[in-house]
Amino acid sequence: MRPTPAPRTRARATTLLAAAAAAVAARGVFRVCRSRPPGGSARWTRTNHRGEQVSLLLGPAAVAAAAATTAVAPGLDRGERLAGMVAVLGSGAVGCYDDLAGTTTVKGFRGHLRALRRGEVTSGLVKIAGIGVSGLLAAAALREGDRARRRDEARPAAGPTALVETLADGALIAMAANVVNLFDLRPGRALKVVLAHTPALLAAGGPVLAAPVGAAAGLVADDLGERGMLGDCGANALGAGIGVAIAARARRPLRWAALAGLVGLTLAAERVSFTAVIEAHPPLRRLDELGRRKPSR
Repeated sequence: MRPTPAPRTRARATTLLAAAAAAVAARGVFRVCRSRPPGGSARWTRTNHRGEQVSLLLGPAAVAAAAATTAVAPGLDRGERLAGMVAVLGSGAVGCYDDLAGTTTVKGFRGHLRALRRGEVTSGLVKIAGIGVSGLLAAAALREGDRARRRDEARPAAGPTALVETLADGALIAMAANVVNLFDLRPGRALKVVLAHTPALLAAGGPVLAAPVGAAAGLVADDLGERGMLGDCGANALGAGIGVAIAARARRPLRWAALAGLVGLTLAAERVSFTAVIEAHPPLRRLDELGRRKPSR
């Protein structure tokens, strides 16, 4: 039996309210953390692409707001709630570790694997492993939770087994976390990728998307204004939240297509600069620069 228009309208309204709450929470946490940085401001200050000093505290603000909203937002079943919190907190924690303790001398999956062959365990490799484990735990939580919203699950499974699907969903969540972070090379770029999912707030996946999209909306002005940056902490966490929403609510073919696309982008990033591609195409460049502070001359 299909829901009547009134319940659908109420569900969409509560989803938008949850996203608005996440936005307010993210902005508030950033303001508080910036005024009283844990461990001192130097610990959270990094040099951005302009050579200016910027706070990394947008990342912890994004994690705190997205996790808190996921914990209390209406419209999520138990599995989705647990999966969202595990993915956001786990990816955010290892991203924060890499932000604070990592180095930038080794980059990309291949770089970290080459370092491992030399016997060096990089902070980036720890982050990759942590995000992978978080993604698998989140996917397992989705599998064990209430499946009533997974429309394709109602039919007998044909093809991939439950284990294979759990592994695929875990990879999807982890890859989403990584890909959003790959875009976090200019102010506001990664948050625009997250905010591109805003129209889906009014669709079936809306309740799961409310936390990451709302947190991104609350922080985008500070990111574009270069008062803070997401770092791996925030970008990985919000990307993982998007991944959970896709894994939780999308039909099987779309989940597999999304995974293939994310793997493709990850492999492309090993050889191609996303920044170079964006700057070479005027429509992408204009969208990328939208709202960003103009460079001083």
